[in-house]
Amino acid sequence: MSVAGSAAVASSSTEHLTPAQRIRAVVAGSAGNLIEWYDFYVYAFTSLYFASAFFPAGDQTAQLLNVAGIYAAGFLIRPLGGWFFGRFSDRKGRRAGMVLSVLMMGFGSLMIAALPIYAQAGALAPALLLVARLVQGFSTGGQYGAAATYLSEISKKGRRGFIASFQFVTLIGGQLSALLVLVGLQQTLGDEAIRAWAWRVPFAIGAVLALTVLLFSKHMHETGEIGTPDVDAGTFRALAAHPKSVFFVVSLSASGAICLYTFTTYMQKFLVNTAGMTAQGASGVMTAAVVVFMLLQPIIGRLSDTIGRRTCLLIFSGLMTIGAVPLLSLIAGAGATPGAAFGLVVTALLILSFYTSVSGLFKAELFPAHIRALGVGFAHSVAAAIFGGTAEWVALLCKQMGVESAFYWYVAFAAGTAFLTALLMPEPSREGRL
Repeated sequence: MSVAGSAAVASSSTEHLTPAQRIRAVVAGSAGNLIEWYDFYVYAFTSLYFASAFFPAGDQTAQLLNVAGIYAAGFLIRPLGGWFFGRFSDRKGRRAGMVLSVLMMGFGSLMIAALPIYAQAGALAPALLLVARLVQGFSTGGQYGAAATYLSEISKKGRRGFIASFQFVTLIGGQLSALLVLVGLQQTLGDEAIRAWAWRVPFAIGAVLALTVLLFSKHMHETGEIGTPDVDAGTFRALAAHPKSVFFVVSLSASGAICLYTFTTYMQKFLVNTAGMTAQGASGVMTAAVVVFMLLQPIIGRLSDTIGRRTCLLIFSGLMTIGAVPLLSLIAGAGATPGAAFGLVVTALLILSFYTSVSGLFKAELFPAHIRALGVGFAHSVAAAIFGGTAEWVALLCKQMGVESAFYWYVAFAAGTAFLTALLMPEPSREGRL
């Protein structure tokens, strides 16, 4: 199938949609994405409370390091999920891929909600926690590519940056929802009850929410060609014909993943474990910062329709290269002043928004339709597994070794690598593949 013909498949299936149908389709696709990421991030935000239940020996940093190892394992399986769901979505449709992945994520959350702790099951408890995270990681590997492809294809040319930015609006919305549930538990039950049993509640909520994707799916219009006769659809053989696109996605995703997980999920632990904030104080700062982060996405996404995706990526990587070390150093000393911590975290998230708002879109624009979900999902998942999933583990290891500032330079180096990659990359929106 030619590039032009491949692109036409996706556009022809959505060009008949009315504005109302298109809006409903975007909302439905985004809702599934929000549920998926709520389930995924609940683990990161509640780990401060359940770490000792699964790893009772050692100090707080050692316990968090063990939990972070399982968190990283959930990332390591993501390329397998990216391959499976990418191939599935390119052959069976984006909608089918998104629904299946959300339901699988919900099953993983249900497992964690019902797990026995170490005192009840010994070493079996952390082993089962690992299995549940592997299920969730496999699911997440598929959701990213399917959602990025779907939102990019359902939108109209000239507004793709704005519409596709809702992938990260809902991704961040999932983070925010997880934070708000935790804050609600902190305000109503307190730390002791959360550590004892209430850490399970957010996972149970996630399992129930996953079932609602079945209600949303009827509003999602398929953007690909179901049952395509192209035998190369969703195969590595077809993907191998686009090595530069794969390189650009992996390289930029690596830096984006390190920065994203540093300034979102790990940042809550950083504020407690390094800056000296209380768990409640850190949750309050991060909740407010994530709200701002979410609101920035459509603004910068719309800006990308004017200035281009490549320019946005250069702004992100350039500013993060020179700003990561001073920002993390200042945040480390801002524990006594929540207002200062909030301002510094928001500054980092503003810089990061020039990547996140176009993250799914620029990757989708680099691949033709018949391998788009696989190209985006697999290449992104490889980078996220190697660099995103280990970011928290590397940060905690550096702290345990007494060289925490080395992690700050690690973030800056990753951003510098992304800057060089963005310089080499053509403007994705002009590639003519979407």
